[in-house]
Amino acid sequence: MKTMRKIQRGAGLAILLALTACGGLAASPQDSATEIPKTQNTADISEGIQADPAAVALLPQSYKDKGELTVAMDLHYPPTTFLAEDNTTPIGLNPDIARLVAKKLGLKLKFENTAFDTIIPGIDGGRYDFTATTMSKTEERLAVLDMIDYFKAGSSVAVAAGNPLKLTMETLCGKNIAVTAGSTGQLKRLPALSEQTCTSKGQPEIHAVTLPNVQEALTQLHSKRIDGILYDTTALGWAAKQQPESFDLLGRVNVGSSDVTAIGLKKGSPLTPALQKAIQSVLESPEYKKSLDTWGLESGAITEAKLN
Repeated sequence: MKTMRKIQRGAGLAILLALTACGGLAASPQDSATEIPKTQNTADISEGIQADPAAVALLPQSYKDKGELTVAMDLHYPPTTFLAEDNTTPIGLNPDIARLVAKKLGLKLKFENTAFDTIIPGIDGGRYDFTATTMSKTEERLAVLDMIDYFKAGSSVAVAAGNPLKLTMETLCGKNIAVTAGSTGQLKRLPALSEQTCTSKGQPEIHAVTLPNVQEALTQLHSKRIDGILYDTTALGWAAKQQPESFDLLGRVNVGSSDVTAIGLKKGSPLTPALQKAIQSVLESPEYKKSLDTWGLESGAITEAKLN
């Protein structure tokens, strides 16, 4: 299989996903004078949004009394979840969605920046109310979480620029492919891909190299310590726009897990009905489309906030 897309070569891969992008709007999209880089745009998309009475009616009194929701995110995954250049403000699709959901419930929002693989234990332990961090549904997660759909993502495999090893999606057997700790790529997609293309045909398995984040994976890819990366297609697409020809994208991984991602909260939480209603209200709002457009994720739009 030929590579689907050629994406930029160059140094500095560790910060590929945090560099500036063009075309972010601080205010009205009709006013080009307000155009600023997206990574500097800290405008709150939920400003002026009113609470949804139907969602508020489902909100438990304890949350109304507290007046605040705590959302857990790993803020190292542009363009869905990361920090602005001020190194303080969460930006991307997921912070946008979290802010909109809180406003629909008439609540304030508190962000907690935490490693992806610690989010579920934190929710289970009551430290966080929910997470919006591009988390897909798996049987293991659904055993401990209520999960409500809000976006469609997916995974792809990236290899070194120019594909010097001449790899294809069918010839990754025995290769060292990076995945991030606790991700669906690590838990589901890479094992499924390895079984489908390698071990079921008597070939050696794909070796998973578990790394803390995609920045480290890109650094190791550039230094030839790994042969490829299995990671979110949305984030790889973002990197492609920042620095073309830094790596080649082989193709999407269509096994192991659904492409639909979901907001997660503790299984059986009394907050679940209100949160589902608020998310549905967000999906029907113009701000949802605006956020997707801003981050180049238009193809990820969905229309129904399905539970579990």
